[in-house]
Amino acid sequence: MSRSLPKAAADPFAPLAAPRSLTAALVERLTQQIVGGKLAPGSRLPTEQEMTAAMGVSRTVVREAVAALRAEGLVTTRQGVGAFVASELQPRPFRIDPDQLKSIREAINVMELRTGVEIEAAGLAAERGSAQQLERVARAFEAFEHAVERHESAVEEDFALHKAIADATGNPQFHNFLDYLGRIIIPRQSVRYGGEAGEAREAYLARLVREHRAIAEAVVARAVNEARAAMRRHLMNSRERYRKLAEEMDRQGGKSP
Repeated sequence: MSRSLPKAAADPFAPLAAPRSLTAALVERLTQQIVGGKLAPGSRLPTEQEMTAAMGVSRTVVREAVAALRAEGLVTTRQGVGAFVASELQPRPFRIDPDQLKSIREAINVMELRTGVEIEAAGLAAERGSAQQLERVARAFEAFEHAVERHESAVEEDFALHKAIADATGNPQFHNFLDYLGRIIIPRQSVRYGGEAGEAREAYLARLVREHRAIAEAVVARAVNEARAAMRRHLMNSRERYRKLAEEMDRQGGKSP
């Protein structure tokens, strides 16, 4: 049965009520209690059986939640003894919650984060890319262009092009960064808006093709400064498009999604 997590439960071990994921709901609740100091450092968590009975979830959910908290450095486990709140809380790892990226403003935040990374990636790809890597960039652009010509959203092909550029840097951390973000870097993947159909959508995708062509051609030509400039233009244009969309929706009387 589906249950959901109240925003702030007085009793951290009260039954869970309805959510997107029981494991995520349990992790969120226990994280709030630990970080907020309601579960003291070094204190022992209830047993699997006790949490299962108190919260109305399965043992699998409890085990997955405890494993996630352990990975976050919030909980330690002792074989045969149980799970305990970590005595010294470690800094929590960086993460972006995809559930928060359905809003235009959050999409813009991610675009701003990408700007610093991907402009440099484009320059390094143009400077360092091997012949094979640059060929993959060219093929990735062609796949993107053909997907748009087929009137598809081309999200997969868009992402693949950015990944090909990251790979051509020769620095695996650029690849890892895009892998971590995943397809949420493509705003139309996470933001849905009623005005993106018909001629407006076709014109939008045509602009994207022109912007991506400029990036790919500069990278393949090993034009370092031009590659950085083309990537900057693309990302800045995307941010401006979505900023105007947010303002338009605010003017229409609704809060931007």
